[in-house]
Amino acid sequence: MPERRPRLEGKVAIVTGAGSSGPGIGTGKAISVLFAREGARVLLVDRVAKQAEGTLAAIRDEGGDASVFEANVINPADCQGLVETARARYARLDILVNNVGILGPGSVVEVQEEDWDRVLDVNLKSMMLTSKYAIPEMLEGSGGAIVNISSIAGLRAGSGGASIPYAVSKGGVIALTTQMAVHHGRDNIRVNCIAPGHIYTPMVAAGMTEEMRDQRRRAGPLGTEGTAWDIAWAAVFLASDEARWITGVVLPVDAGLLATTPLAMLRHLR
Repeated sequence: MPERRPRLEGKVAIVTGAGSSGPGIGTGKAISVLFAREGARVLLVDRVAKQAEGTLAAIRDEGGDASVFEANVINPADCQGLVETARARYARLDILVNNVGILGPGSVVEVQEEDWDRVLDVNLKSMMLTSKYAIPEMLEGSGGAIVNISSIAGLRAGSGGASIPYAVSKGGVIALTTQMAVHHGRDNIRVNCIAPGHIYTPMVAAGMTEEMRDQRRRAGPLGTEGTAWDIAWAAVFLASDEARWITGVVLPVDAGLLATTPLAMLRHLR
């Protein structure tokens, strides 16, 4: 049997939010590491360069090719700059992963306007801005793939405490994905979306008790805990040529949570 070629061999990828926000492996770090393992050269974008340096070290330890770019992705000039940097360092752009996301508290009657604006800017506006500058660069080549990271919170309500800005922003990511997929399909640019379920990452770890963590695990039909690596493998597939005929989809990676109802899982939650 011939040796398997790396699935992203020869491709150049930008991953936003490529550093982990605390101890452990976040989705951006996991995606970046797997992309590099699969042969991509990766521009690691993060608002805090030091966080992305940890991802860079992990990639270089394995012999991969990556570099860091510090950017605030709600700033149009930074978004333009990260695309120009990818072109300057690697001469092309094939893949964009929009992974940046933050939480924001409150129901619609509790939310503060500044929290609403901040979360919508970081979680949704940033993806529009990075795509705005990435797509013309992809058109200079033979097309490309964009993978947006949403959440099951953009599809279903009732996941822990109320976070209306987060849920609405993630629903907006799904709408952005389908619109871009249609608008740029004839440009040979595929745009897809991953909706992670209750994964355990540094972003959620700080505010979670072991009881809450176990309950999240038991809520899904598989009864197992998801990690950033589960999201990363889905991103590898959607970014690769294996998914050449897939665009405009929302792929839940959630242990089957969206396939069930609370009553169906009640016996596992008692």
